[in-house]
Order: sequence, then C-alpha cells, then structure tokens
Amino acid sequence: MPIVAQSSTETADWVSRFADDVIEESERRAPGKPVVVASGLSPSGPIHLGNLREVMTPHLVADEIRRRGYQVRHLISWDDFDRYRKVPAGIAGVDDSWAEHIGKPLTSVPAPKGSSYPNWAEHFKAAMTASLADLGVEFDGISQTAQYTSGVYREQVLHAMKHRADIDAVLAQYRTKPKTGKKPQQKAVDEAELEAEEGSGAASEDDGSSGSAGYFPYKPYCGTCEKDLTTVTSYDDETTELAYTCTACGFTETVRLSEFNRGKLVWKVDWPMRWAYEGVIFEPSGVDHSSPGSSFQVGGQIVGIFGGKQPIGPMYAFVGISGMAKMSSSRGGVPTPADALKIMEPQILRWLYARRRPNQSFKIAFDQEIQRLYDEWDKLAGKVADGSALPADVAAYTRAVGTAAGELPKTTRPLPYRTLASVADITAGHEDQALRILSELDPEQPLASLDEARPRYDKAEAWINTHVPADQRTIVREEPDAELLKSLDEASQQSVRLLLDGLAEHWSLDGLTHLVYGVPKVQAGFSADATPKELPPEIKTAQRTFFALLYHLLVGRDTGPRLPTLLLAVGQERVRRLLGA
Repeated sequence: MPIVAQSSTETADWVSRFADDVIEESERRAPGKPVVVASGLSPSGPIHLGNLREVMTPHLVADEIRRRGYQVRHLISWDDFDRYRKVPAGIAGVDDSWAEHIGKPLTSVPAPKGSSYPNWAEHFKAAMTASLADLGVEFDGISQTAQYTSGVYREQVLHAMKHRADIDAVLAQYRTKPKTGKKPQQKAVDEAELEAEEGSGAASEDDGSSGSAGYFPYKPYCGTCEKDLTTVTSYDDETTELAYTCTACGFTETVRLSEFNRGKLVWKVDWPMRWAYEGVIFEPSGVDHSSPGSSFQVGGQIVGIFGGKQPIGPMYAFVGISGMAKMSSSRGGVPTPADALKIMEPQILRWLYARRRPNQSFKIAFDQEIQRLYDEWDKLAGKVADGSALPADVAAYTRAVGTAAGELPKTTRPLPYRTLASVADITAGHEDQALRILSELDPEQPLASLDEARPRYDKAEAWINTHVPADQRTIVREEPDAELLKSLDEASQQSVRLLLDGLAEHWSLDGLTHLVYGVPKVQAGFSADATPKELPPEIKTAQRTFFALLYHLLVGRDTGPRLPTLLLAVGQERVRRLLGA
C-alpha cells in the first residue's frame, strides 16, 4: 500500500513546501505532462555521501509529488562522457599508467583492476545504482555517452554552434580578463566548482574552445588518442564542416558536425541545454554552483538560447563525516552510500537527508556517534507510534521508512543499536552466543532467532568490525584478577557481594540495569528504587566508582559496553567466577 503523507500545511516540512512549488511551476510550464526533476552524477571515482544529496533532495520531492497522485520522472544524468580529469588518490602513486588516460571520456577509460565492468564509468555507476536501489530511490538513468554518441543531442549541438556568439557573450561577462588576471572572486568560484563538480555533473571549468577562429562551445574527442585536448580551428554553419587539432598527439581532422558524434558541449553549455531538452522543472545545485559566475548562474542565462527555462531548486550545503573534512571523490578514501549502508539501515540514511533542509549542512556518523543517532531514531519511532511526535518530525520519519510505492524492508525486532554492537563486540562472530545473550534481554519476549534482529544486528556487527579501533574492542578476562580482588576494601567487597546476590533474580536487561545502579544506593542506606531527585550528589560518584571496579574485574579497563549488556554477554557463571564468588 502506498504511504500517504500529510499535506504541507499540516507538516510545514521543507519537502512538502518544495513539492507545492514544483507542482505549481510544472502546471505553468508543461500542463498535463509528468513533472520532471533531475540530478547529475559524474562516475569519475567513488560517488560519495556528499554527492548523494544531489540525488536525495529531488528524490524526496519527487516522492512527495507521487504520493499526491502526480506522475513524476526523476532523471539521473550519468555524466560518463565527461573527461577523465585526474587519477584518484587511491590509485595515484600506485599505478602511474592511469595518467595516460587523462582527457579521455570516462567510458573510454579501463575499469579499475579486478573489476568485472567494461569501463571506469560503469564500475562506479554500478555501486551507486545498487545503493540507490537499497534506499528505495526510483529514477530514470540517462548515460550522456549514449546520448551524445547516438546523436540524440545533434540538433542541440548544431544550435549551440550556430549561436556560439550569443553563448560567448554570456560567458564573457564572467571570463578572466587577460591583462588583469583572474579576479579573486572568479578564481574562488573556479576552484570551488572543480571540487563540487567532480560528483555532480561537471568535468572541468573549461567553458569552450577559443582560438584565432573564435569561440566554440563544443569539444571534439581526438580521433587518434581519444582525448579532449583539442582546439576547433574552423567551422562552417552551412555545411557544418568542422576542423580541429589535437594538442596532445598533433592529429588534425575535418568532419561534418551533422554526422559527427565523438564530442560534447562544454559543461556550462551542456547543463542548460539538458534543462531545455528534458524540460526539467526542479534540480538542486551545490553551494559552489550557486556562486556568481558559476555553472548554475551562467546556465540560467544560457538556457534561454535553447528555448528553455532554468529549473527551480535550492542550493544544498555540504555533507560531512564525523572526523573528516569536506569530501572530494577524486581524492579517494571518502565514504560512499554503500559504506554507510554497511553500518546503518537504509531508513536511517534516508532520515538524515530528509530531516535537514537542503541549505543545512550535517554530518554522517561513522564513529561512536552512530549509537546516539540510533537512540534518537528509536526515540522518534516511539513518539510517532504513540502520537506525540511533532508534525514535521512525523513527515521526516514517514519519508525515511518508505516511499510512495510502500515501506522499505525493516528489522522485525529493532533492539537498541548500542546493545547489538556490544553483543557483536563481545561474541566476536559467534552467532549462537549472540542469540543466547539477546534472547535474555527480555525473558518475557525472548528472541527466537537472530534473523529477528536483522538487518540491524548485521549493521552493528559491521560497525564494530570496521570502525572501532582494536584498542577499544572488548576482551573479557579469561581468569579472575586475583591481585585486584585481594586488594579490595570492605566497601568494595560488599558492593560486589550485593551484585552477586542479586544476579539470578535480576537476570534480564532491565533487571540488571536496576541492579547495577541500585547497589551503590543500597550501600549508602537508600532504596534501590530511589530516584535521582531523592539522592545526594555523591551517589553518582559512588556509582561511577562501582562501575569502574566491575569493568576492571571483567575486561581489565576503566570503561566498556553498558554494564547490563556486558553482564548478559559474559553469562552468570563466568561473571560469578570473575568477581571471585
């Protein structure tokens, strides 16, 4: 069953407001036709989580429009006909042979070693396509290699060449003046765009071929070396005869552009051409694209030459990773959606993009913060279930758990992520042990199979195995710390005895939580049920001291997983032995 979202007046969330605007604009421009939203991705390397915002922003808006009963097309243009601009950091310095491909179309570059895909672009497209399927993103993919080489854009290319003077006049407003050098503002735009455009549709800041023959908004790929290091030396509008020279290998060629498909419009012309050709109503752009003189701003002027209008859409802010700087796909080593989906469920990743307005930056946690993030998510799920969540939070939650087509697959028993991580850490891959511990969390509703806790359990286990440093992993003692046990004073010995005496009666997650927090209260003469308001501040200090003692006796450290989980994981018999019973 499709999920029905609340109207924008009820939710007041950013997705609904944009959906209102897009529907209104679409009915104005193309009444009766499907609403067209767009994204652009360049498979020049791993497509990272920053690039994902280029897709998720229009996806969420498109999905809201579908929920309202409209037909929508979400186009993803794969900019696989872009030039191979530089060797990613993960390969540079390891295999210098890749540098010889710089300047070729991405689909003409061999796939990374060991890949089963036919070329570089297909290799990186495949990983992103799989992640988008997991995230429930419905889209129409368009290969720009296929579009250009099959002649789909031939009329648009000829039109651009015919109106090259008009295009040149627009670009000249922002182009560097030779005498004064590059304006600081424009230099900043070019440098920023190079970073942003690596994953969102642009291959270079080059805006065309300018030589003694004038300006041309078209770049042929060389017929010999396949590189775009070419200069158009002449063009005849009547015959469409075009001559070019390759500065890389010296090859020269004369072709008829009306029959030639081995080249493309330069980026700042290509993007607005596509807006007009596809009738795009909504497409977001990165903050770099929205600077004065940048692709989106210039494109807004050039699109009219093709008889179209600039899409509406917000500029979106950067997405960061906890402990990492701004992402760049060509630098290598940046987390991708696939990396995130190994440690978190699709619903959580969708939620991160849905709950923040596009112009708000945010970070995705690969460190300990992921546990807090899951706690926040589970708390929201509870509020949605009991009706106490705010409308905007309900809207974000609804968009996270499913699409207009239905809900995404989910974990049957969504146990706390931090608990699952602790269990995975302690059991080190032994599923029978993990099931034993998890089935004891709630004796009244024991877990019958580990599958009930999947896929969340698998995500937590992957996080423990790949993102928690070895010195932070939990290793339970094999033998009691006899020396420490002998050195305990009377108060410490009493606290351990109180814990041991209550183990059997309190052997569940809630019961052990009550027990470990209650021991210091009882020692101080209070009831184990006393609330923090009824207790003096020094009780908290006593609790921390008690917890540290237990951690030392069980795992030889000051800290570790939550004690109730740790106790369940170790098991009653072993706990008693390690605590000197």
